Amino acid sequence: MNTFYTIEEKYLKAVEEVNFGSTPNGLQLLREIIENDPLYARAHYQLGKIYYYELDDYQTAGYHFKTCMELEPSFPDNYFHYPDLVVFLNMEKQVNLVSERALKIPGVNVADIYDLLGLFFEKNKHWAKSLEAYRKAFFEVVYTEDKDDIEESIARIKTKMQRTKPYHYHLTG
Repeated sequence: MNTFYTIEEKYLKAVEEVNFGSTPNGLQLLREIIENDPLYARAHYQLGKIYYYELDDYQTAGYHFKTCMELEPSFPDNYFHYPDLVVFLNMEKQVNLVSERALKIPGVNVADIYDLLGLFFEKNKHWAKSLEAYRKAFFEVVYTEDKDDIEESIARIKTKMQRTKPYHYHLTG
């Protein structure tokens, strides 16, 4: 049996368990942390990731991401997964709230936030807003593969904009 002397040791062990494929063990450790210290924000963050990506329990994931954001608003890692979840769920109010906060936090990948906003607007057929968000992402991106993905998104939106333009017919006589 493992004996942990600090909550941080237990947290690090939980993260290690999850990262090396033992999600049930990591989940148990994270739940124990929350039982002992419900204000331990990073445990909420890790639980949010597990519930979102591995258990497909979006409501519980959202609870944990939101709790992490409230407890430790400057923790940048939370501002990729939480916006990703609310975009996936098409929760407009939360998308706006979370992305607005995320863009103010040092260490947040701004390109990722704009890319997610572009996706959100694209899903809702707001082509101009989507194009604007993808362009902002393009100017913030630093990795070539991400740049290529954003360029593809921009091209895709431009194609959608072209295809949804109304046709005007003129009779000549």
